[in-house]
Amino acid sequence: MADNIVTSAKSSTPSPNPIRIICHVCQKQFSQYTCPRCNSRYCSLQCYKSHSLRCTESFMKENVVQELQQMQPDEQTKTKMLDILKRFHSEEEMDEDSFADSTLSEETMEKLLSGQEISFDDLSLEEKKQFHRAIAYGELSKMIKPWDPWWSKPSARKIRLSSEGTQLVQLLPEKELPDDIGAEEFSEVPTGPETPLPPLSSLSSREPSPLLTVHLVDILYSYCFTLRLYNGDWRSDALGSVTVVLSLSSVLGQGAQPETVLEALSHFLEQVCCPAYRHVGGLQFGLSVIDDVISLLSLGTSALVCALCDMHRLIQEGEKEARSERPRKSRRDGIRRAIKLAERKIYFIMCWVHEQPEEAWSSLAAIVRAEKASAMEFQSSNKSEKLNNKAEAKGKRLIEEI
Repeated sequence: MADNIVTSAKSSTPSPNPIRIICHVCQKQFSQYTCPRCNSRYCSLQCYKSHSLRCTESFMKENVVQELQQMQPDEQTKTKMLDILKRFHSEEEMDEDSFADSTLSEETMEKLLSGQEISFDDLSLEEKKQFHRAIAYGELSKMIKPWDPWWSKPSARKIRLSSEGTQLVQLLPEKELPDDIGAEEFSEVPTGPETPLPPLSSLSSREPSPLLTVHLVDILYSYCFTLRLYNGDWRSDALGSVTVVLSLSSVLGQGAQPETVLEALSHFLEQVCCPAYRHVGGLQFGLSVIDDVISLLSLGTSALVCALCDMHRLIQEGEKEARSERPRKSRRDGIRRAIKLAERKIYFIMCWVHEQPEEAWSSLAAIVRAEKASAMEFQSSNKSEKLNNKAEAKGKRLIEEI
């Protein structure tokens, strides 16, 4: 007997058949989940993000506060934050006009400068409000030194791996390094695999898909975006970094099979413009990440293997954190299976990249560069079409009212 299909959670007449409710957002799929705040039924993460800005923003705010309360920072993190707060306070003192609106009270600053630990609960009500306001408007991010990607440094062009894919060059003492490369810069480049990469034929009996080049672009974009988002320090929140990767990458997070580079790039530009990531920088930031992908491809096989190896470590660390999560945080348990699958995909494509000729990457970089322009045109035409539709709809409503 067929199931009853309804578009509302409430039914006027009881029915012996199971009731399947249509998603309140897209009106296309059956709903599988219920928003805990407004009880709206939805079918997917995408529909949840778009169903109510108030629900998603309050959910993210609660997550931030919860993480801050549970965070146990190490000495290095404390030192970094203390430096940021000192610099912020000193800049406020230099600006006489901002003295009256100082974010932190003198009492709080004295505790910080004396080395005492300050938790979120120690702040006054006004300081808590200003702290949330500073996060919302990105004021704290201005105090953080922008991260220079490792792939933009001269040392990235000097990466060499063995024929088996393992690290060939070890870090030299600082006095033996060339004048144009410091030890700190060299150490920022992620190391390659510690064990030899197996032949691709030993991982799969089938011929590699010709779409792997597109999948590589998808994976590299999610890697570059995540590192940019975390200012190069994905280890500060490995599980959060993995969550970003899985939410952005259609290949790793959704098991999709994009067939063209344009399709992959268009997907990313739509993602970075959605409410979840719009605060990062929107379309302009999304386009700049494409340039990061082009830079990585231009460096060749060794750099690509190191990038994928770094991403593989990111996924593994995220999996460890997900495994050690306490039961009351079990809402993230659902991504563990996706993390394991993503780990296998990254390792497979890393082995595939290792076997490709060097000239393949310059050609792929040229394709990405060309498709970036196409993606920009596509996004621009989409925006114009939406504005036209909005104007037409507004015009229709005006005529009806008259």
